[in-house]
This record gives sequence, C-alpha cells and structure tokens, in this order.
Amino acid sequence: ANEPVLDLVFSVSVCGSAPLNAKTKIVGGEDAIPGSWPWQCSLLRFGSHFCGGSLINDQWVLTAAHCFSSTNTGGLTVALGRDTQQLSNPNEVTRTVTRIICHPSYDEDTNDNDICLLKLSRSVSFDSYIRPVCLAGTGNAPSAGTNVWVTGWGTINSGQDLPFPQRLQEVNVPVVSRLVCDVSYTNVDITNNMLCAGRAGKDSCQGDSGGPLVLKMNGSWVLMGVVSFGIGCGLPQFPGVYTQVSRYQTWISGRTGSDTSGFMDSEGNLSILCFVSSQCKTTGLTFDKIYKTVFPDEYCDCD
Repeated sequence: ANEPVLDLVFSVSVCGSAPLNAKTKIVGGEDAIPGSWPWQCSLLRFGSHFCGGSLINDQWVLTAAHCFSSTNTGGLTVALGRDTQQLSNPNEVTRTVTRIICHPSYDEDTNDNDICLLKLSRSVSFDSYIRPVCLAGTGNAPSAGTNVWVTGWGTINSGQDLPFPQRLQEVNVPVVSRLVCDVSYTNVDITNNMLCAGRAGKDSCQGDSGGPLVLKMNGSWVLMGVVSFGIGCGLPQFPGVYTQVSRYQTWISGRTGSDTSGFMDSEGNLSILCFVSSQCKTTGLTFDKIYKTVFPDEYCDCD
C-alpha cells in the first residue's frame, strides 16, 4: 500500500531525543553536561528561579500546581536551554507566560493532582539544547525498582544551596512501590496519581518542584513524573513523591488544544494526539520502531 509518510521534521518526532546526552546537586547528584536534558525549564519570577518544568511541545510547559498560588502571570518567565543559574547561558531562550492552567482538582492539602500547564508567549524553535520530552501515556507507569532520572537546580541537602555557578543537577534513582511509599508517609495518602522514587542520599529537593522525572523507553526519553513533594532531602525512609504523568493524558491533550504532544504507551509506541475541533476525532499518529510515521485512516490535521 502506498501510505503517505509524515515528514520527520514534524515537531513531535523530536520528542524525547537528547543528542547531547551521552547516557544510556539534586541530592547525591552531579553536574549535567549542557544539553543533556533539553526539555528542562527554569521557571523564574522577576528573574529568580523558583521551580522547574518540562517542555512538552513548542509552546507548552508541564510543571507542578503547587508552584503557583494564583494564575497571575506577572513577572513570570520560562528559561529554556539553561545550564547555570549564576553565569551566562549561550544556548538559552526565554519566553513570558500567557496562561497558567492548573488541574481543577489539585488539592493543596493532600498534594493530589499536583500538575499545571504553562502556555508560552510564542513558540520556541527546537535545537540540540531545546527539545520537548515525550509524555507517559495512559497506563504507562514505571514499575518498582526501575531506575529513572531526576533533574533540577534544587538544594543539595536540606537548607544547602547548590554551589556557584549552580549548574543543572542530575540524579539516577529507583522507583519505589506505592505500598512502601504509603507506609513511609503515615500522614499523607499516596494516591494512584502519585509516583515515588529515591534512595538514601539521592532525591529531588527544594527548588526542583515541577521538574522532570524521566525514563528512556525505546530510544526516547519519556516524562513519567513531575516533582511534587517529600520530607527532608534524600532521607532513606522518605522517597520523593511525584505526580504520575500517565494519569493526565486526556487532561493535557484537552488543554493544549491543537498543539500536539507525543504520548508513549507501556509498549514503547509513540502516538501524537491532537484536538482541533469538535468534528475532528482524536486520532493518534503511531510511530513504529523505525520511526516511519504513517497516517491513520482518519488523519486529524493538527495544523
């Protein structure tokens, strides 16, 4: 059959690729090589870093709801391609934010549904230092013991800031089962919308809120979690708690409109979902293993 093949310049085809990442202080972490995590964002309020985030397409960033006390975008900027918080960043691009859309069921007391979308003032162009991450699709959650990566500019220990020049940190941590995590947090309910990860001395910490927890699947980096909360830093009995991205595929797609994102299922298949109009069905464009992209029977024109 002569199936039309989608040109690979299509924006989502680069989701989850990090050409400068050679890998097959967040606590216990180390400096990341610039460009290793090209979806990593620094959220700034009047120039000061306060949370992390992840670029999911050319105009939207995914972060945590607890980073925002209101939908006021005043003084809010997003820095992409940033390596250090205290020196110049030659590969950096900044955007202001036009919309803050936090989950309507976010509960600041329980931290449930701690997820938020930011719309950038205008789209960004992708290069080796700025690229979107793929998103965990419905049902795609890492099992206990899986090693995942967390990145950010947070403190390296409770109350201890990153030393000058505050370079982006990376740390490899294992996923902890929800049951074990729930036992650790006696006063907090670890819900099905949460994911736990960490081990003694290795954790995400203050300032990394909203940042990414990623896993490499089928050659692409996939956003599995958003940094949400924890007790202390790197304490063995308290793993870090993350919002589980796979629970929010419908919500994310419905809010970002015609801007497409790549969602990866538990089998490693990547789909592009788009919502254009009420007449246009939500159709996934599925990538096969060799990244040949084929139009489905009913193609949803995402432009």
